[in-house]
Amino acid sequence: MRRENQSSVSKFLLLGLPIQPEQQGPFFTLFLGVYLTTVLGNLLILLLIRLDPRLHTPMYFFLSHLAFSDVFFSSVTVPKMLVNMQTQDQSIPYVGCIAQMYFFLLFICLDNFLLAVMAYDRYVAICQPLHYSAIMREGLCALLTAGSWFFSCVHALLHTLLLSRLSFCADNTIPHFFCDLAALLKLTCSDTSLNELVIFTEGGVFAFLSLSAILASYIHIGATILRVPSIKRICKTLSTCGSHLFVIFLYYGTLAMIYFFSSANNSKVKDIVASVMYTVVTPMLNPFIYSLRNRDMKFALGILYRKGIIFAK
Repeated sequence: MRRENQSSVSKFLLLGLPIQPEQQGPFFTLFLGVYLTTVLGNLLILLLIRLDPRLHTPMYFFLSHLAFSDVFFSSVTVPKMLVNMQTQDQSIPYVGCIAQMYFFLLFICLDNFLLAVMAYDRYVAICQPLHYSAIMREGLCALLTAGSWFFSCVHALLHTLLLSRLSFCADNTIPHFFCDLAALLKLTCSDTSLNELVIFTEGGVFAFLSLSAILASYIHIGATILRVPSIKRICKTLSTCGSHLFVIFLYYGTLAMIYFFSSANNSKVKDIVASVMYTVVTPMLNPFIYSLRNRDMKFALGILYRKGIIFAK
């Protein structure tokens, strides 16, 4: 970070959610409940996968990383939002704001990569079942996961370093509940052309690669199923891919509906709603999707329940 940044702006002000003061209490309770559900639900998934040997497969290996990512993804923004709602202190230090932005970019990128990797795993399982064990070997799974973490860290670090070279010398009010990159770029009094170029090129490439991997995997899956269509085969495929498809719909479908079908006059509200869906709602729903729609997870949960690990006397 450059010295002039720290001397010109020492903190930012987060305006938070666009809700009335008398509604702060109910919304605080709501978001606190959602956050606790998110953390406990995803930690439960990690516990189930760790304790049940039947879940030591590539699919659940990737799922464990997605659950781990969702815990921290939600924790990057929601606790600070709750503190601001409770104390009415909207300030966040400059260094804290930059750190929050870094981890937000890291985990949002990691989620996208993990969803693409999980789509590839489903493609191999359905389209090349006889070679599944040979292809999705432990080394490849570790490489795909490590690559997702590495490129996500590079993505977040690149945008953080580019932002740290800018100066903030005027308005320090962020119309959001966390330090969003786009909102910070609007506050700077420096030239942001390089930042915007990197966002559209590097960010666009990463998004294109993730979406292309997901679409290509499911196009091949659909083509394989349609070659010899049968109700039993279609039901088995939906059982195998249903949870993953539902999560993909939450991540990409909801944002698409918000950004393409919302009114252009409510752009700030639209951005905040999209961010709430991404950072609060989706990480909470993932444990329910993968536990309630997955036979193996429900069976593992039943074993833990009977053993008294969860509900100990």
